[in-house]
Amino acid sequence: MATTVVLDRPVPNRPARTGGLRDAHDVARLRVTAWRVIASEWVKFRSLRSTVVTIAIALVVIIGFGALAAGVVSGDVTRPTGPGGGGGGGGAFATNPTAVSLAGMTLAQIIVGILGVLAITGEYSSGMIRATLAAVPRRLPVLWAKVLVIGVSTFIIAVPASFGAFALGQTILGTGRNTTLSDPGVLRAVLGSAVYLTAIALLGLGLGALLRHTAGAIGALFGLLLVAPGLLPLVLPKSWGDSIVPYLPSNAGESFSSVVPRAGMLSAGGGALVLVAWLVVLLGVSAWLLRTRDA
Repeated sequence: MATTVVLDRPVPNRPARTGGLRDAHDVARLRVTAWRVIASEWVKFRSLRSTVVTIAIALVVIIGFGALAAGVVSGDVTRPTGPGGGGGGGGAFATNPTAVSLAGMTLAQIIVGILGVLAITGEYSSGMIRATLAAVPRRLPVLWAKVLVIGVSTFIIAVPASFGAFALGQTILGTGRNTTLSDPGVLRAVLGSAVYLTAIALLGLGLGALLRHTAGAIGALFGLLLVAPGLLPLVLPKSWGDSIVPYLPSNAGESFSSVVPRAGMLSAGGGALVLVAWLVVLLGVSAWLLRTRDA
């Protein structure tokens, strides 16, 4: 016997949703945008334990080494009248209170450079880069997001560290042997040291993107910043050395992170332009290879 079911309410006549991920709402919600890529890179950067440890070590080196140097040479320091000082190195260390306060910058440049290297080589070593590039098929936004995150983060950390190291160092040196930010070239050297560290972090990122290997990129960074400036003048003819050595990244950085650059170095503006050129070329080549090579 057939049973007839009578519904109290009519069944709504709604069309079945068949759009899936092509639905306009879902497309807007899942679209890959520049800000979302930046946010993703920021989460990856800040969530790594190595990031926190590396930044902490850099802060200790910048401030602690500056204070230690000020305490050791405080009896020999006078107001800056000779060359040297700042993040890129420099001579006349014992007669330049700015150079004494920023003594930790030489080692800190390697530390922040390693931070930049690890920001991208870590993904290649773990294989996570494949997932990243699958989520962002255009690839280049990933690199530019890393540049923005690493650059801004390093600058935000380096500026207070540089000024803090300078203030602590000058306090240890004491009245009569210290200098102030109002003295010629001092403010540029302190702020320039922070800019220099930011550039070196991006240089490390570029080397990491280029070589895709942590040890190789760190070795290249170390050779470029510390070995080449001392070795090339010894092995090259003097005329060649005078034409090449000032254009190395560390020496270009010295020109604007020193109270008075050493003889033969570039001007402050010239050194800044050379360092920018290093970054543009290195990151440009890395971007091209990222587009053309398999992950």
